[in-house]
Amino acid sequence: MIGPRRLLPSMPSLVALEAVDRLGTASAAAAELSLTQGAVSRALQALEGQLGVQLLIRDRQRLRLTPAAQDYVRQIRAGLAAISQASLRLRTNPGGGSLSLAILPAFGVQWLAPKLPEFARANPGVTVNLSTRLRPFDFAVEAFDAAIHFGRADWPGADHLLLMDEVVLPVCAPGLLPQPLRGPEDLLSLPLLQIEGRPNAWGRYLAVQGVPGQRPPGMVFDQFATMTQGALHGLGVALLPVFLIEEALANGSLIPAWPARGRGLGSYYLVWPRDMPPRAPLVAFCDWIKGQVSAEPDHPL
Repeated sequence: MIGPRRLLPSMPSLVALEAVDRLGTASAAAAELSLTQGAVSRALQALEGQLGVQLLIRDRQRLRLTPAAQDYVRQIRAGLAAISQASLRLRTNPGGGSLSLAILPAFGVQWLAPKLPEFARANPGVTVNLSTRLRPFDFAVEAFDAAIHFGRADWPGADHLLLMDEVVLPVCAPGLLPQPLRGPEDLLSLPLLQIEGRPNAWGRYLAVQGVPGQRPPGMVFDQFATMTQGALHGLGVALLPVFLIEEALANGSLIPAWPARGRGLGSYYLVWPRDMPPRAPLVAFCDWIKGQVSAEPDHPL
């Protein structure tokens, strides 16, 4: 329910306040908004008059928001972002039915994207918009319907659907390993490739294989895609999720450096905000992805 109209300031006033908070001066805000400095000043004065609250502290050539106004503008910024996202959805799909999904790059490209044409055929009225996010965020600030999350089922204020547990395997180009290794400890004699966000991955894997207390050095990559390319080109052994390398294993461009699979550091989930009523496109996507998960082959350790 929308509150009293007297508490609903005009959009130009709110946009001006947000810009001044971010840029620090009325002149900078005016330049960004393609307005005169006087127009920005009048919009801010009108906002203060409507709310009956001082919002700005005028300090020489700069404008500072009062502490209360800083709290206010944080909420306003989230609202403006939601309005912008809603407008984008309407423009990209005027028939309705858009779904905004935050994805992890490797999972989104290798697992989800190849399956999305099937969802599109089954749901022709739904447009799926994808954006990459590497870390959890606040659904109240970023206007996503759902997100792909890696880790545990611990996203605050969200419902979770388990997509898969991560299973990893050490792999390399065939030329790097002309002879099979005698034991997992022999992995330490090879160059080991590492993911920046998982510095303990090799130590954890080796400990499960009976080689505890190891934290081997190695070339560091920030994403699985680039580390996979490094392994393909013979830079070293990469500890990779099996779902990312199934095709490479099938065609022989990558081979297991050691055959034992290990558990990854978490699982993949679809998450969506618990306190918002689910929209029809999200319900359709959840139902569809449940079917995809149930049809996936297991990757036993």
